[in-house]
Amino acid sequence: MTDTAPRPTLEAVAARAGVSRATVSRVVNGGDGVRERLVERVRQAVEELGYVPNQAARSLVTRRHDAVAVVIAEPETRVFADPFFALQLRGISKELTAHDNQLVLLLTEGRDDHVRVGRYLAGGHVDGALVFSLHLDDPLPGLIQHAGVPTVFGGRPGWSDGRGDVVYVDCDNRAGACEAVRHLVGLGRTRIAHITGPLDQTSAADRLDGFRDARSDADPRLIVESDFTHAGGERAMRRLLEHRPDLDAVFAANDLTAAGALRVLREHGRRVPEDVAVIGFDDMVPVAEQSDPPLTTVRQDIEGMGRLMARLLLRRLGQRAEGEGRADAPSSVVLPTTLVRRASA
Repeated sequence: MTDTAPRPTLEAVAARAGVSRATVSRVVNGGDGVRERLVERVRQAVEELGYVPNQAARSLVTRRHDAVAVVIAEPETRVFADPFFALQLRGISKELTAHDNQLVLLLTEGRDDHVRVGRYLAGGHVDGALVFSLHLDDPLPGLIQHAGVPTVFGGRPGWSDGRGDVVYVDCDNRAGACEAVRHLVGLGRTRIAHITGPLDQTSAADRLDGFRDARSDADPRLIVESDFTHAGGERAMRRLLEHRPDLDAVFAANDLTAAGALRVLREHGRRVPEDVAVIGFDDMVPVAEQSDPPLTTVRQDIEGMGRLMARLLLRRLGQRAEGEGRADAPSSVVLPTTLVRRASA
């Protein structure tokens, strides 16, 4: 057995700095009313002693936990297989870390997990929540509203129209999809297929609308619903080749789907882009650049969107702590997309 050194206390910091315990508490917890000279003495004493604030006690004073829940409405098998989620989590983590906040990751496998997440959020363990990958019938928004936790959503929630209190970050899915299809039209392609994402998610529905903006007269057999996965892209591509073997272009709703489509096209001896041009959506570099051929795709700033989500939530939490009104409440943000041209189209 080894002896453990006693943890430095507020009293020890106060003695080292030559100030009262109350002064140390105000400095450590971010309070006002302490002269700068005393603040510096306290900070120096904290550093010298290696004092670490007791989070539970600090929360009683500040009513903040310095922790944010990130809720992804997908099973872990999907989350850890899709680079999209890693990029968004990296952006969120960078922003939270820069503001000394902890990230608590919550995933949902089924209905029981929705209840668990709602109960956790209502239990006062975190200051706010970042929620993304919602589906239209998802009960999470209602559970979150009941919990009373400040929230920012990733992606436009399908039920948010007309609600000014809903804050979200998204890209312009519809315009990005339309630009991709018009690019294919500009290449002289006339039989353009679309492999959608799950249409109970607004991102997939908006991308389908963008496809139709550019190809309002498309044959219904050229549109196949999928699920944003590599395997789903393979299945959809096989179905398209079965029903419309004469197709000459494919716009896939994300890069993983496009990668699956490319694999099936190779299996069937179709050259890309000579026989069939292919465009994806997201510009997830590990997928797009390593595809064969490298994938033309619509770029959205996934990591930047994660950072922006966290930034808006932290701003909302700061206003709440300071008792500010709704006049300066953060608004939803829709970011532009860009078409990144590579060899597939």
